[in-house]
Amino acid sequence: MTSPDTPTDMATAAQAVVVESAHEAKGEPPEPGKKEPSRGQFADMWRRFKRNKLAMTGLVVVAILVILALVQPFISPYDPYDQNLMNTIAPPGGDHLFGTDALGRDLYSELLYGLRLALLVGIATMLGSMIVGVALGALAGFRGRISDAVIMRTTDIFLAFPYLIGAILVVRTFGSGVTQVIIALVVLGWPTAARLMRGQMLALREAEYVEAARSIGASDWRIVVRHILPNAIQPVFIYSFTSIGVAVVAMASLAYLGVGVPPDTPEWGRLINQGIEQVQVAGKDYLWIFPSAAICITTLAFAFVADGLRDSLDPKLR
Repeated sequence: MTSPDTPTDMATAAQAVVVESAHEAKGEPPEPGKKEPSRGQFADMWRRFKRNKLAMTGLVVVAILVILALVQPFISPYDPYDQNLMNTIAPPGGDHLFGTDALGRDLYSELLYGLRLALLVGIATMLGSMIVGVALGALAGFRGRISDAVIMRTTDIFLAFPYLIGAILVVRTFGSGVTQVIIALVVLGWPTAARLMRGQMLALREAEYVEAARSIGASDWRIVVRHILPNAIQPVFIYSFTSIGVAVVAMASLAYLGVGVPPDTPEWGRLINQGIEQVQVAGKDYLWIFPSAAICITTLAFAFVADGLRDSLDPKLR
């Protein structure tokens, strides 16, 4: 057998040894002339994500919730706005799987409608907060100086303000409605994303590959978008899944307090508020237990997915 004389031959021989060892470890003979497929970064991340059982459970639950929200108009047995004052606070069972509320509306149909509304507000709030926060955080971290000082002092003001009280003030200013709730939650949600992005920008703006891009005349826009942003977005991306659950809880809290969506809207927080009025009545606990469980399941599912993404993207765990 001849020994490899060039670096290319040596690399080929080393790769052959690695492939042969892998086949031996699996108890399989190596196939001559067949190269081992390389594993991409996404496949490697998915492999680590699948190891986290809670993350996979959360992902399955999120997928089910999204599907239910999409097909809600087709699977709701009743119109969630239809009232039947002759059949109020009916117990679960029969024609009403989860019973009826104080206005005679089917609780199961209301929960499905509330799910669609919660995911709409949660995802819209996440996207809005991400866009504003990433843009301002990148500007503050990359430019520095005056831009950094102004943006960061503004985020300090927003972060110091009580979240729920601030949301109530914004909703009261712009009026009630789903759009107003989304605006309020975006206004109060972007500072966290901005702080995360700024920290990543400060850590990466002096990296060697950034200096190399500057040396060949790349513009600041190209450096940020093509080189820094893909490496800095991971913490913000992980936070975004958690922020969906936070937005769902915030929307329910606003509705519970009587602000946000219109009074007749079937929303989880408003259903809890209506059910609490019957808490002293024996056998009527389902009125607040079902919407409370829906909020818990939704927020936990997104939190589990966020934890799984954090673990799968952490380079220390690779």
